[in-house]
Amino acid sequence: MLITATPSLIHALRQRRERLAQHVDFPVVLWSGQPQSRNFPANTHPFRSSSHFLYFAGVPLANAAIRLERGQLTLFMDEATPAEALWHGPSPTRQELAQQIGADAAYPLAELAQWVAEAATLPVLDAATRSIQQALLGRSVGIAQAQNQDQRLAEAIVQVRLCHDARAVAEIRQAAAVSVKAHRAGMAATRQAATEAEVRAAMEQVIMAHGMTCAYNSIVTIHGEVLHNEHYHHRLGSGDLLLADVGAEAASGWASDITRTWPVSGKFSPTQRDLYDLVLAAHDACIAKARPGVEYRDVHLLACQVLAEGLVDLGILQGQPETLVEQDAHALFFPHGVGHLLGLDVHDMEDLGDLAGYASGRSRSDRFGLAFLRLDRPLQAGMAITIEPGFYQVPGILQDPVRRERYRDSVNWERLSQFADVRGIRIEDDVLITAEGCEVLTVGLPNTAEAVESLVCG
Repeated sequence: MLITATPSLIHALRQRRERLAQHVDFPVVLWSGQPQSRNFPANTHPFRSSSHFLYFAGVPLANAAIRLERGQLTLFMDEATPAEALWHGPSPTRQELAQQIGADAAYPLAELAQWVAEAATLPVLDAATRSIQQALLGRSVGIAQAQNQDQRLAEAIVQVRLCHDARAVAEIRQAAAVSVKAHRAGMAATRQAATEAEVRAAMEQVIMAHGMTCAYNSIVTIHGEVLHNEHYHHRLGSGDLLLADVGAEAASGWASDITRTWPVSGKFSPTQRDLYDLVLAAHDACIAKARPGVEYRDVHLLACQVLAEGLVDLGILQGQPETLVEQDAHALFFPHGVGHLLGLDVHDMEDLGDLAGYASGRSRSDRFGLAFLRLDRPLQAGMAITIEPGFYQVPGILQDPVRRERYRDSVNWERLSQFADVRGIRIEDDVLITAEGCEVLTVGLPNTAEAVESLVCG
């Protein structure tokens, strides 16, 4: 789906190119990628342009490349063939597309070979395009080698993409608004649904009806303890909690990411309500803390502290909350980080590894409670992040003999057994860091227990 050209889009794209030019003094070539076959050549997965290409070009073109130098953009792509027109209908010409994105010039793709000298690039995920990149540049591509030109480009793009411009924020808002509608539809559909698949269908139907796609594979499951569960065959039971992690991606590529957990029956049990309110308390504390200059790692540790205090109050954990967090006892039930960057990628720029998520000089901890932290840098105005604490009873963690021994005095296992009707709870919202604090972009979807029950019950 092509994006309609507007003066505001062209202006935003030019500003992005100019910002990149402030960070690099060498030419840059970025490829869009090409459709990948699903099981035979003509049956392809839905095409998604490389996010780095999309950030500067603005439209999802397949089999295309752009060259950036000193704020100027040159487009390289071929005209559609008669055979392509037969199967896919008429397409804009190369010059029409160049005008849409504000390109300074446009040439056939074959001429790119004359323009790649001394250019830096970033690898595209599909292997066919990566081979083309390497053949044209005469070298391997990637950011593995410190201080090479591709590494410098990656670092520059992180600085440009880390804080969003007004155009990007508007697109994320649109995606978030559709995600809110999808979650409301999912809660309402639960009343009549027999399986997870039926709830998923109700949610994704809303996203499709708005001309969007899913930003990632939807998670709609009664087994919320499986963090990225992509199975939808389980039947819904009246005592189950349904965890739905579903987010829309706008046609422009900008993502959203929402998780809600609700009772299939429309009413939380007392134990479910206790743990839901605890996760919500951690969620709200983190959002209250989020503002420019605050370390995201401290936001994560605040979630850990609130969860540890609550689990002690409920009799599940034993000891001083501060000590329990230092020992990573909370990670038995909250093993992942409290969120991540959000942008053109739902986990923004994670194709660059930890380069975007971790500030310069920082690296991942090997601690049980910090190893999966995706973001470790000070928050800045213009960043979009997620806040998503949770509580999970993961058999692979709780039944691990080593951890059972290590935390034998930290967990009241008998008391924990009384919460067997809680497999997983996660509450996730999208948050924009502002100059004064933060704004919850997904505030249109309530998250208090009473409001969630009301939405399910209608």
